[in-house]
Amino acid sequence: MSAPTIERLGDQALLLRWGDSADIAVNRRVHALAGRLRAAAAPWLVDCVPAYASLAVFFDSATLPGEDPMAVVAECVSAILAGEERRSGATPSRLVEIAVCYGGDHGPDLDDVASACRLSAAQVVERHSRPEYLVAMLGFSPGFPYLLGLDAELAVPRLATPRVCVPAGSVGIGGAQTGVYPNAGPGGWRLIGRTPQCLFDARRAPPAQVMPGDRVRFVPIDAAQFQALHERET
Repeated sequence: MSAPTIERLGDQALLLRWGDSADIAVNRRVHALAGRLRAAAAPWLVDCVPAYASLAVFFDSATLPGEDPMAVVAECVSAILAGEERRSGATPSRLVEIAVCYGGDHGPDLDDVASACRLSAAQVVERHSRPEYLVAMLGFSPGFPYLLGLDAELAVPRLATPRVCVPAGSVGIGGAQTGVYPNAGPGGWRLIGRTPQCLFDARRAPPAQVMPGDRVRFVPIDAAQFQALHERET
């Protein structure tokens, strides 16, 4: 695992960077370090927030030894990275299956995506549901998973004019990314399907059904299955 650069992110946070690319291998390094930092349970560590190629490390300055937080965190990271080099094998991650009804009212942009990609709607569904995606990070809205692993041929630009309200559970494509809107709200990604599963509920612990570092597989279902699962969820 290569060493990141470290920069300040406010008075009690640092940002560790491995460049600017949205790369699966880099993102796995981010999650591996976040996991090791949490497992080390340093008394000064408040939280770790992963992104595509960076990790925000929040600390409590009152419990941080020394006067230079950057030096303390850098020393801790260096020790973890040295230990990672002696480890063999990847840390197993959780696989979450998400049922999706593609097309129709649930995926109003499916045909447009198919046309733009010079594929049939069925081919788009097959290519979208084939991979195991990596949850790179959560953002934009509570529980929104940014997923890496989209077939490059399905990359399409966002809508020129975002929708005012996207239904909760909508599955969309925005550029080279795919993701799921856990809550209703505005959005500009092209909607190709929808899941009846509740991906975010503030009453649950944890509230988000999928977490950074998880793997996701989309499972196509029909409208009748969608309705049955929706009634079960509600």
